[in-house]
Amino acid sequence: MGDRRDMDAVASPRFSLLVLTSLFFIWGFITSLNDILLPHLKNVFELSYTEASLVQSSFFAAYLIVSVPAGLLLKRIGYQLGLVLGLLIACAGCLVFIPAARMQVYEVFLLGLFVLASGITILQVSANPYVIALGSSESAPSRLNMTQAFNSLGTMLAPVFGGLVLFSTVPTVADHASAEAIRAFRASEAALVEAPYFWLAVILLLMVAFFSWVRLPVAPTKPHESSVDTVDAGVFRIFRFPRLTLGAVGIFVYVGAEVAIGSYLVNFFGEPSVAGMSTSQASRYVSWYWGGAMVGRFIGALLLRYVRPGLMLAVCGFFASVLVAVAMLSTGFQAVWAILAVGLFNSIMFPTIFSLALGGLGQFASQGAGVLCMAIVGGAVVPFVQGVFADLLGIQMSFFVPLICYCYIVYYGAFSPLLRNRT
Repeated sequence: MGDRRDMDAVASPRFSLLVLTSLFFIWGFITSLNDILLPHLKNVFELSYTEASLVQSSFFAAYLIVSVPAGLLLKRIGYQLGLVLGLLIACAGCLVFIPAARMQVYEVFLLGLFVLASGITILQVSANPYVIALGSSESAPSRLNMTQAFNSLGTMLAPVFGGLVLFSTVPTVADHASAEAIRAFRASEAALVEAPYFWLAVILLLMVAFFSWVRLPVAPTKPHESSVDTVDAGVFRIFRFPRLTLGAVGIFVYVGAEVAIGSYLVNFFGEPSVAGMSTSQASRYVSWYWGGAMVGRFIGALLLRYVRPGLMLAVCGFFASVLVAVAMLSTGFQAVWAILAVGLFNSIMFPTIFSLALGGLGQFASQGAGVLCMAIVGGAVVPFVQGVFADLLGIQMSFFVPLICYCYIVYYGAFSPLLRNRT
């Protein structure tokens, strides 16, 4: 009798893409939850914007540290085992939030975010090139946009969920002056974080079990598409691939701009000159920002079958720039809807930059993906820079930082057809 595992059918590429969308959803949900966690911890620990931005810095720093080693590891263990490993590490990160809440130590929260993001980094390095490999290179931008649409579904739902859990009550610490009352306030508010991250850990464990059981197809490689001699050397020859190099900068500024905007929306909407919203009201509006990205990705998946990816990227970058400028210079709900509409034009940016940057890398796609995922550290740097300017200039004027980022995306989209990933 043959081995039972040999008798089980390997999942089809279509089914594989379907199950991979669950990963895109869950890491989108977790990442967007930071947009609610940041203002929550800012209130709990009475932080400045610069100090509160360390929530995103700790999370996205993992992409810089973990991405390239993850790319090298995946060449040895394969994409599927990489997915399982990433899920396990992300689960461990979620569980760190329980002692962090009970200890009421901000730095432990930051540690949990770093561990959680390390797992998500491995998932990104595994899943993004895997989606590209499960089909033709011509349709890769469309496939990535479709899977990223489910990522946006997660980012849209997380602020609503986080707002209900973390902003369900109005803080009352201002009514008390004693140190004991402040400690009690911090304990009660910090404890609100425990339950959502515990249940996220449970969900991630269930996903570990599923991806350990299902048989996904082995992703094909195309050695002839690159003339670099060795796979491992590809990581250290990034400047031999100009589209990859400039694409990494594009990922850096795009993720930085998207995360920075999402991070400060709650505080931006709470400004008296903008809308004067409560944190609970503002958290619900944050979902419109991420919801626009979800709608745009479904539309983009269709349009990218007919429109050149670089052109569409440049057009979206231009409109995003205009909308950020309008949000900076206007007041009331004109500013609110202008900044929310940026999400619609963010929609196709990440998957389009990602697929453009990996074009022509062939068997070195996993190393290229590692470099691009490392560039996601922009989500750590740009929000921090905006936080510094928010303390100096005010939250509204600080949005000039993501505005500069979108200007670069216009450049990359316009000139990417002139670049080639060849030695």
